[in-house]
Amino acid sequence: MNDKWFSFQKPLDGFLAIPEEEACGYEEARAVVVPFGLEASVSYGGGTAKGPAAIIKASHQVELFDEEFWCEPVRDFGVVTLVEKPIAGKIETALSELERITGKLLDDGKFPLILGGEHSITAGSIRPFAARYPDLTILHFDAHADLRDGYDGEHFSHAAAMRRCMDHKNISLVSCGIRNISAGEIPFLEENGKRIKIFWAKDRREWDMDNILERLRGKPVYVSFDLDGFDASLMPATGTPEPGGLMWDDAVRILDAASRVSRFVGADINELAPVKQMHYCDFLAAKLAYKILSYAFRKK
Repeated sequence: MNDKWFSFQKPLDGFLAIPEEEACGYEEARAVVVPFGLEASVSYGGGTAKGPAAIIKASHQVELFDEEFWCEPVRDFGVVTLVEKPIAGKIETALSELERITGKLLDDGKFPLILGGEHSITAGSIRPFAARYPDLTILHFDAHADLRDGYDGEHFSHAAAMRRCMDHKNISLVSCGIRNISAGEIPFLEENGKRIKIFWAKDRREWDMDNILERLRGKPVYVSFDLDGFDASLMPATGTPEPGGLMWDDAVRILDAASRVSRFVGADINELAPVKQMHYCDFLAAKLAYKILSYAFRKK
């Protein structure tokens, strides 16, 4: 494949550290991990450029056997990992490059899992999905609504990640764990109530799973997981750690239920800003990535 981005890490160096003799190649793999450490518009804590490498390194410690599935799910789908390349300086150029990579993977019948980097990556990765699926739904985990129409002069800011996705009129949005929204985002939210549903973190003890699933049922679903959707006690290694967030079981319960009624077609995990001596955050992100892939390829 004559493309600078389409070179692959050795299986033992890539996601989940699959032994060489047990690994598959690109043709056989159903999932492809795309490390894309874009860091161009962070507005508080930095470090997201190092997120993908930290997640992949931590994944080497993730147990392949999952007691929920009573097997090693990766054996069913197979995964390869792209070599991370330098990212273009301008955010628009970087997003166009990510769009091209993701589009190629979809054309080849692969499940792209993009590891960020800041949340602005979703504005680029979502474009080929929006073109391919007329009824696409984004299942969004986050502390922030991300519905600003740009921030600090940047149209593609991480704070506008979902707003840029909603520029595609065929996309609907289900957001879980939100506990921050600006006054300026409210008019857009209210005007688009048919396309956007927010499940506020403050109400999570009263969430009715059926209300979440009704907007996902039978749909192609793209999962976008900003790690600050987790409570700050669980995920301090992110640019804006927020109290009052989701715990592991909250997130997994939603992902599990959603994967039973919809079809996961792609995903991203973003906003890990690794902190020395807090490798448990890297590990959480890596285990989350494996869970998402396992749910995506679960036998219905």
